Amino acid sequence: MEFQSSTPIYLQLIDILKLQIVSGKLKSGDKLPSVRDLALEYGVNPNTMQKALSQLEWEKLVYTVRTTGRYVTEDRELIQQLRRKLAEMRIGELLAELRKLGYSKEEIRQLLDSYMEEMIEDDGTGTI
Repeated sequence: MEFQSSTPIYLQLIDILKLQIVSGKLKSGDKLPSVRDLALEYGVNPNTMQKALSQLEWEKLVYTVRTTGRYVTEDRELIQQLRRKLAEMRIGELLAELRKLGYSKEEIRQLLDSYMEEMIEDDGTGTI
């Protein structure tokens, strides 16, 4: 796995795991692999993985059951709130970049509408 050198690896791991949780790849109630197995999977030191998981536990996205391991939260509302927050952050970043390129609000709306229409037509499913 390639990590960015500008951001601490444990923060990147947190982002990866959060994305897996909100996207449903890791489902509510799923048991996580052990720290060692996750560290091997991502090619990081187990201490780094432990730090990431501890932060996710502090944020209540995962919880530990003594002797059986860590699990993804069953709090679906918390997951939906995180999903919304992540989407809003990415939309904010996109809008800021488009504004830097000189697009007005109306031009951004037109650009997004046009792009969404093309995506719907391309895949034929009616979804983006």
